[in-house]
Amino acid sequence: MLGPDAATCARGDGPAILVNVVGFKNRAGTVRARTFGGSPATWFDKKHVLKRTLADVPSAGPVAICMPVPGPGTYAVDIRHDIDGAGKTDKGDGAGASGNPQVSLFDIIFKRKPAADKVSVRVTEGVTTITIVLKYLSGGSIKPVQMTSGR
Repeated sequence: MLGPDAATCARGDGPAILVNVVGFKNRAGTVRARTFGGSPATWFDKKHVLKRTLADVPSAGPVAICMPVPGPGTYAVDIRHDIDGAGKTDKGDGAGASGNPQVSLFDIIFKRKPAADKVSVRVTEGVTTITIVLKYLSGGSIKPVQMTSGR
């Protein structure tokens, strides 16, 4: 597990979201996870982040990030794979969100957020595990890379 709160999920303490991130294009750069709570209208707005965790992408093995949350409730999570580690999103980076919603290039251009019912994660007292599949810009569409072992 990655991040400063790994021990929380390893112990089963909660409430927390254990985010398994899959579908890396490569094992370079950093991975950032953010959690959002409260009104779904504020989800994915960087001014309303509950928790932000940044870690180097490991060269091999699973990528799991523990994200404690303030209490039981409904949350959303987003992930960014910053391939060059520049700290800014560019066209080579990958991204994903809880619920793995479909995203089009027009959604990105017009800054449309996915529907709350597609990305919401219900968290109870323990650790809730989710999987987010990264998607990358490829030929005018945003999609997962071809899955291969170790990514």
